[in-house]
Amino acid sequence: MPLPPPDTAREPLHTRTIRVNSFARDDGLWDVEAELIDFKAYDLPKLSGEVQPAGKPFHHMHLRITIDEQFTIVKAVAAYDAAPYNQHCTAITPDYGQLAGMNLLRNFRNTVKQRFSRVAGCTHLTELSYVLPTVAVQTMANQRHQQREEAGDIRRPFQLEGCHALRLDGEVALEFYPQWYVTPKVKAKCE
Repeated sequence: MPLPPPDTAREPLHTRTIRVNSFARDDGLWDVEAELIDFKAYDLPKLSGEVQPAGKPFHHMHLRITIDEQFTIVKAVAAYDAAPYNQHCTAITPDYGQLAGMNLLRNFRNTVKQRFSRVAGCTHLTELSYVLPTVAVQTMANQRHQQREEAGDIRRPFQLEGCHALRLDGEVALEFYPQWYVTPKVKAKCE
């Protein structure tokens, strides 16, 4: 269901699009490619005296990671199609190769924040990296589910208790994960 219509007239100002695609590779690894595009809905005067035309991206960057079955990044590469300060921005791309060795499921966002904070990184590439863990989990969900079934693994699925809909005492657990469902605790009434 979309958002309800706005209750007053509006003028568009800024659009940010983030798109992420994932791929199974022939070598048994996976690629996750993220892209961020920013543009204004109006002509934007730049400090250089030029004008950035409405609709033309002033941020357009890409980040690709290659991961293994344990969600460890084995390779990372960044690239820009557009940056507000051109080569001054794009000079940071080799540094994002340092994502290699990080694990997407083990304190990834905090590690990235520490390594690429402030002048050690690009705000937008760092922000783009934050979507990678959940996309990687979605990328490998079906394969991991099949592996667990084949191995007879009966551990509780990791997604349970991960959000309000997947709480153990909720309707989703009762319907789809009955073996993990727990009866809701009744709150005592004060008399």
